[in-house]
Amino acid sequence: MASNAWRKTLLPAGTLIGLLLLWQACCMAFDIARYTLPAPWDIARRMAEDGPRLLDQTWSTLRLALKGIGLGIALGIGSAIVFHLIPGVRSALSPIIIITQNIPLIALGPLLIIWFGFGLLPKLILLALVCYFPIAWSMLAGLGQAEPHLREYLAMIGASRLEVLRRLELPASLPYLFSGLKITATYSITSAIVAEWLGASEGIGHYLVLKSKGYDTTSVFAAIVCIVTLSLAFYGLAVLLERLAIRWRPGRPAAAEGGKAS
Repeated sequence: MASNAWRKTLLPAGTLIGLLLLWQACCMAFDIARYTLPAPWDIARRMAEDGPRLLDQTWSTLRLALKGIGLGIALGIGSAIVFHLIPGVRSALSPIIIITQNIPLIALGPLLIIWFGFGLLPKLILLALVCYFPIAWSMLAGLGQAEPHLREYLAMIGASRLEVLRRLELPASLPYLFSGLKITATYSITSAIVAEWLGASEGIGHYLVLKSKGYDTTSVFAAIVCIVTLSLAFYGLAVLLERLAIRWRPGRPAAAEGGKAS
């Protein structure tokens, strides 16, 4: 078991280091200009030089993403429970929700800015819309996966509909919920960057726009490293929360990821 764990860690790390070394070697061997493709060492130096500013901008994006993902999770869980308890509401609203998920962010963002201005509200709405769908639909699928014989048992002992939801359906939906949360964790950062790109005075997305307009390719890559790091941190946090919350399924993947209940 320990050797397998080390293998799972060392193989990806070794591959990443190998790619970075190959990238560095190609930039040196072919004398590639920095404005075309900066070498990893140049990117690392730029991050060290511009570290305080990058940290400030990343922290701003982190705050925005946390607010957006929190709002999306709350709306997703709440609406999934309502849709599960009242199927008519789901039938009425599902087409509208699906339509909103197919509107490109690049088109939706400017509309939200026109309607709500350049403040925090349009950014939160954009993030909430993106984060909402994976949470709501994953949890809704999980709420319907509770064991039928346990439903029958609870009905036999006179459990109310809300008691069945609390004691049986909500615990059964947790693996599905966390599958949606892991998807949402990465979407939230990308959506926050788009929101900042559309209109913001701070954040790593704003930093990225400024540096790209100045053709500072090295700084653009430094911003990309921060974005990827933030996305991986969010995903890792979602995985950690899943392991802490679902102790009764140690080491097993969420059922929703496999497309069927375990």
